[in-house]
Amino acid sequence: MSKDRGFIDFKREEAGYRPVQERILDFRAVENTPKDEMLHEQAARCMDCGVPFCHTGCPLGNVIPEFNELAYNNRWKEALDVLLETNSFPEFTGKICPAPCEPACCVGINSEAVTIRQMESAIIEKGFERGLMAPKPPLVRRKESVAVVGSGPAGLAAAAVLNKEGYHVVVYEDAARPGGILRYGIPDFKLEKRIVDRRIQLMRDEGIVFELGVEIGKDLSPRYLKDRFDAIILAGGAREPRDLPVPGRELGGIHSAMRFLVQQNKRTGGEPIRPGTEILATGRQVVVIGGGDTGSDCIGTAIRQGATCVRQYEILPKPPPQRSPRTPWPQWPDLLRESSSQKEGCERRWCVTTKEFIGEGGQVKKLRCAEVEWAPGPDGRSVPNEKPGSEFLVEADLVLLAMGFVGVGKNLLVEKMGIALDPRGFIHRAASGMTSDPGTFVAGDTTQGASLVVRAIDDGQKTGRAVIEYLCKRRG
Repeated sequence: MSKDRGFIDFKREEAGYRPVQERILDFRAVENTPKDEMLHEQAARCMDCGVPFCHTGCPLGNVIPEFNELAYNNRWKEALDVLLETNSFPEFTGKICPAPCEPACCVGINSEAVTIRQMESAIIEKGFERGLMAPKPPLVRRKESVAVVGSGPAGLAAAAVLNKEGYHVVVYEDAARPGGILRYGIPDFKLEKRIVDRRIQLMRDEGIVFELGVEIGKDLSPRYLKDRFDAIILAGGAREPRDLPVPGRELGGIHSAMRFLVQQNKRTGGEPIRPGTEILATGRQVVVIGGGDTGSDCIGTAIRQGATCVRQYEILPKPPPQRSPRTPWPQWPDLLRESSSQKEGCERRWCVTTKEFIGEGGQVKKLRCAEVEWAPGPDGRSVPNEKPGSEFLVEADLVLLAMGFVGVGKNLLVEKMGIALDPRGFIHRAASGMTSDPGTFVAGDTTQGASLVVRAIDDGQKTGRAVIEYLCKRRG
């Protein structure tokens, strides 16, 4: 317990964002850094709740009341130790996690929840500032080695767990730089890449090897991995975006959201873009189809590139302004949220379906849309039905599809190894964490589908521990 009546004496307060007219001119982090006095008060709001439901809200099971109390008492090193016991990368979750722990906070039953994500970010940043995050390579190296294919949050988490236990770890990444979606899918204004680079360098200093620009199945064969490593972890993410197969889909100017975001992240990081393939929102009327985080990232990126206007259409109903009775505490609430990007200027509409793309000269120029109403279908689940007479046209010369992912996509490694997929198109995983290929494991979005970074980290950590159990049993 941080302070008696702290949750009564102090109101919830966040550091907030840089002014809109300032932040849309660059790709630097939009979030301000909280001052120590604010952190002290916010840590004090963590109450003696008896049963900390925030633990259940956090996929990682972070020990939240304990690190809040330690931070309140300025025992930052101990707070950091507690945080790192459950979370391999607090600097990532502290920046980009939607904080499912906070709606489960007991203070949030009838007041405003503790600023858990903000405290988590502060603890790890204090750790780096004070030199507490020095490399800690294992004292003893085991003879076994593990290959991790993919350097996103799940692959990095698995690698960190294995390396800590003394196993030799090599991470293979087909991109020019490590980080996966952390580097290429999430804009710098949410997660500056210096934070990713800082962690990657720490992992290198601790003995993890990164092999970049290597596509397994093309540059190296699966047999190469099987011959040289005692176990393999596949953590390449969900790479097949959901398409929108309506008339006019073949027109130019219609792209997957991730392709658009990856290009901008490469541009910001100084990586070359292949001539003739550039996707830019500069001077364009942009429509983003899909209302999730990826769609929101497209909005912020398009605004910074100089779009003339940005619209976001979502087929699902508009959430309520307050927690819905269908998602009572401590569940993740169904309620209307507004991201930092949406606050920068965007027209948002719900219950909208796109029926047709209309073009001129091979380029998209308009969308034919309609409103939908949701009603129970034959199986009891809600389905959208077009609302009669609700059709409308909207001008657009850049359309970004941000509707999620439907599988791992074309994957030479999976094909050549004959690894089984599940009905959704993702890699099937047994309870042991192993795929249909003995000794080959899978982690993160590659098997559980596109989800939160915090869930990918949790799954990577669990997979790393599953590999350790497998290697220990094999060793006898």
